[in-house]
Amino acid sequence: MRLVSTLTGVSLTGMMLALSAPASAAVDAKLLEMLRANGSINQAQYSELQADLAKETKEKVDQKAQADRLSSFEQKVAWAAKTQIKGDVRLRYEDVNVDNPRSGSGNQDRERVRARVGFYSEINPQVDAGVRIATGSSADGRSTNQSLDNYFEKKSLWVDLAYLDWHPTAIPNLHLIGGKMQQPWVSMGDIIWDSDLNPEGVAVTYKTNLGGTELFGSAGHYMLKDNVDGDGVQFKHDAQLYHGQLGARFAPADTLKLTVGGSVYGYDNDKESAALRQFGNTTNEFNLVEGFGQIDFTGFAIPLAAYGQFVKNTESTDGEDKGWLAGLKTKVGAWSMDYNYRDVQRNAVVSAFTDSDFGNGFTGARGHKFKVGYEIDKNFAVGAAYLMAKTDRSQLPNTDADVDTLQVDLEAKF
Repeated sequence: MRLVSTLTGVSLTGMMLALSAPASAAVDAKLLEMLRANGSINQAQYSELQADLAKETKEKVDQKAQADRLSSFEQKVAWAAKTQIKGDVRLRYEDVNVDNPRSGSGNQDRERVRARVGFYSEINPQVDAGVRIATGSSADGRSTNQSLDNYFEKKSLWVDLAYLDWHPTAIPNLHLIGGKMQQPWVSMGDIIWDSDLNPEGVAVTYKTNLGGTELFGSAGHYMLKDNVDGDGVQFKHDAQLYHGQLGARFAPADTLKLTVGGSVYGYDNDKESAALRQFGNTTNEFNLVEGFGQIDFTGFAIPLAAYGQFVKNTESTDGEDKGWLAGLKTKVGAWSMDYNYRDVQRNAVVSAFTDSDFGNGFTGARGHKFKVGYEIDKNFAVGAAYLMAKTDRSQLPNTDADVDTLQVDLEAKF
């Protein structure tokens, strides 16, 4: 400070006072007045030092104001530091061949695109929120693909996720989720649920470790259609879904990991909802009981996992009420491979929610699904899938058909 350095040559008394005084404008001004009063400085020196003091005081005021503005700005944009933006873009070539001598209905040979971007933010240490938008040729919850068609028209965007996730710190690993969410249950296949389907409602998930065994579970209530029977606005008139699931993960040996579990998916007012059964069902009642499992073999030179699921619709009475899937998968370096065989009887699952790619998305289908992928670079991969289905229906009611589907994908994630 120039004031202190100037006073150093004035007098011993002035220097001692200057060194002992706090660095504040009020004290410095008082010290300056005292030095002039006791004759330690003359009027010219007083005027010069007073001007310096005024300049330094203004600089401090400006610096504090700037710091306050920065602090206020940081508080306003603090959410940005706790928000992640994640998404992906996928290009797909798809060929669907329905082999039926009477009609070519259902055949496709097309190029498609999928784009998704999501914003995931920590509202506070106990609450997260997520919003994601995605492409899609329609509001169909089973697909976010958009065909390249219609003379360069703009493509539609849909709300794909919109949820809140409350995970209280008092109970670790407990999540209470509401809104349009990712599937809260564990799936070992896609014969019940298409992987793109995001349910809407409320759910709770929890997991805990007991003596080396991880127990997990979930339950939820989901709204399907408001006032489906047309008799009133109360919940009892809505098409609804309830689910409960329990499972465990453990290692019975050093080279084995095992996951097993069971689920129940129950429906209310399903008799009134034709939309649930539009892709092959002939029943109008559903209560699905599922068992699933996976064995990971970690002791082999190549890691291998065997997985499967079995489901029965306990409300169906025509004998077409069971579905099952069994598969093998592995990942070696940049390569991944997956194979499964499935047999889904006509009323085993809700046709509106099953895998939309296999057998053109219809129940009453059985066959093979092969997938292979290669990671070209970080977050950039190419993949191919071939689905060989024999279906009772396809898009031709009461007519058997072979439905072969080839998909080749190029995908980038960010």
